[in-house]
Amino acid sequence: MTNRLPLSAFIIARNEADRISRPIRSVIDWVDEVIVIDSGSTDDTIAVAEKLGARIVHKDWQGYGPQKRCGEDQCRNDWLLNLDADEEVTEDLATEIRAKFSDNSYRDADGWRIMIRDMYAHETEPAPWAYGYNQIRLYDRRKGRFSDSSVHDTVRPVDGATIANLSGIMAHRSIRSLDFQVCKYNRYSGMQVEDMRTRGRKLPRSRLLTEFPVSFFKAYFVRKYRKYGWWGFILSMNYAHARFLRVAKAYEAELLAGKQR
Repeated sequence: MTNRLPLSAFIIARNEADRISRPIRSVIDWVDEVIVIDSGSTDDTIAVAEKLGARIVHKDWQGYGPQKRCGEDQCRNDWLLNLDADEEVTEDLATEIRAKFSDNSYRDADGWRIMIRDMYAHETEPAPWAYGYNQIRLYDRRKGRFSDSSVHDTVRPVDGATIANLSGIMAHRSIRSLDFQVCKYNRYSGMQVEDMRTRGRKLPRSRLLTEFPVSFFKAYFVRKYRKYGWWGFILSMNYAHARFLRVAKAYEAELLAGKQR
């Protein structure tokens, strides 16, 4: 296909054979290249990605930030578009990005925030009330790069860089199943605690009492999970438990550290 944008898309992945096709297909026809940074998949992730036209780069897992910085280094263009393996660019967002490159208005900013909205298996598109968050995902790597944090994968703009917002959204399918979600937040909470201990951060023990109810309220009412009915109740309970588990693991680590003294 001709008229590809001077834009590199990159995706970090491991064992994403069932999901990797969505992000690749959402961009493969209009970006210059798609790169998948694989950290040792044992399923068909690599075969699926290569069949769709992506280039595969292997890098042993070192954390979210280092994996994404590796992806940045592999790209041949300075303008980059980052997607996760459980995300996809919607048609509206694709049209908006192509329009900005067509009239060069993408240069009006050094980086562009994209609204990333949750989407679940029973949905065909994110609900209007779906929880979402803005992240810089379309950017000039000369004006900002992902941090090297193993937990927090966020683009850090250089001083003086201009950041603007796109109106299109990116669909985020983060939950394969409840079993997958529980395993994910169990693993991630451990990584968060390790990161906090590395930075010398401690959580007040009082949060063992408050974390679960406060987090449930936040999910059910502030994030509007209640609008999903019983599914929203389940999501809220899991969110609250994930937040509580982080505090509990931090407390456990303090006890173990004190015992070793």
